[in-house]
Amino acid sequence: MDTIGLDLHKRESQLCVLTEAGEVIERRIQTSRERFTTVLGDRPRARILVEDSTESEWVARHLEALGHEVILADPNFAPMYARCRRGVKTDRRDARTLAEACRLGAYRPVHRASARQRHVRAQLVVRDALIRTRTRYVNVVRALTRREGLRLATGGPEHLGAQAGGAAARAGAGGRTGPAARGARAGERRDRARRRAARGHRGGRSPRRAAAHGARDRARDRGGVCRDAG
Repeated sequence: MDTIGLDLHKRESQLCVLTEAGEVIERRIQTSRERFTTVLGDRPRARILVEDSTESEWVARHLEALGHEVILADPNFAPMYARCRRGVKTDRRDARTLAEACRLGAYRPVHRASARQRHVRAQLVVRDALIRTRTRYVNVVRALTRREGLRLATGGPEHLGAQAGGAAARAGAGGRTGPAARGARAGERRDRARRRAARGHRGGRSPRRAAAHGARDRARDRGGVCRDAG
């Protein structure tokens, strides 16, 4: 059986074929299904060694469909390059090294995931990219609002739009977040307490209980606790 070393690259790849008769055939081809079919489709079954990489899986599946035996090798396995000649590293030398390692068995095959496993891994990669992108956008929005002296409440990204809109509305209203705004809110609470006291007096509630009810509301607005005086 012939052995083939395939130095795979994104655009063009280097082939080195070691025939049973000892002949060495070297060829550079385009990395595409059409060229692999043209060059290797009519050849007898051969054993092909390819370094594991980003493009190696689809190439291996295509070559297997053409009837060849394909082995994906661990590129970090040092003994695979033991017969590599000293000198400038080139694609031709790498392909020849892979072909000789394939003939000698000096390689370490890697685990090949199933189609379902590859699909799940692709989904996880896409999800991770989306989450990272969302996080970057959230950080940008928070930084821009801080530049305007505003603060966004903590919470999930799904509430960020409403929080940013509320902050923008407060800024557009004149930045009612200082002492003046707190005084205005205190005045509104006093007015509500007086109205409740008046309604309680008309409905038969004692002024004392109405005042206690208003005190509870004011304490709740401030985040504190007030005991019922009645």
